[in-house]
Amino acid sequence: MHSNEIQKILSQNTWFASLPESLADMLLEKGKVKVLHDQQTLHQKNDLADGFHCVVIGRIRISNFTVEGKELVLTWIQPGNWFGEISLIDGQPRTHDAHAEGTTTLLKVPKSAFEQLFIDHHQWSRHIMRLLCQRVRATFSLIDETGCLSLKGQLCKRLSLMYQGLEEQQSKSMEITISQDALAQLIHSSRQTVNKILQGLQKEKVITLRYGEVVILDRNALEALSQI
Repeated sequence: MHSNEIQKILSQNTWFASLPESLADMLLEKGKVKVLHDQQTLHQKNDLADGFHCVVIGRIRISNFTVEGKELVLTWIQPGNWFGEISLIDGQPRTHDAHAEGTTTLLKVPKSAFEQLFIDHHQWSRHIMRLLCQRVRATFSLIDETGCLSLKGQLCKRLSLMYQGLEEQQSKSMEITISQDALAQLIHSSRQTVNKILQGLQKEKVITLRYGEVVILDRNALEALSQI
């Protein structure tokens, strides 16, 4: 990919778009393009951090596994979104596994370059703190969802966030490409329960279902169902 194509995708992210031009240019200059095949591992839990990543094309599945070997999906990281800064800052191992879903292109800023930014650009600390604050807010929101929302509400919230991500990417296709198994993992439920909820939302004309896709018909209704 050309650097101007990468910059266009990255600039759709509000955090990256807010960076001073010098910092944004430095991330692009120091970043190396990395391509992962479908289901290829980027890193595993307890690995040492070696870089700060941004998804350019595709998506990254962030998950953990139970002692029985069941995968628990925390989230999918969509194009334009950065991740991996926590372990670089505190020096502790990675907290989750990260795998590619579909052929995925990343921009990787090596650990050494990430750390050098703190020395060369005094503003870098403030912008990284803003990114960390976004993580904390997202975590609080997830706790609230799990404790306060029904499974239907949790599913609607996840679908609403995915649709918002497509809007931020200015995607030409506004269908959410995801399997019912994957949605079940997101809300820690069964595929049968998720299918029942989706069928109900389709009857309510909030969504329509296609093979491996969810099409949002009524964004306002979806938002209302996902409110705490």
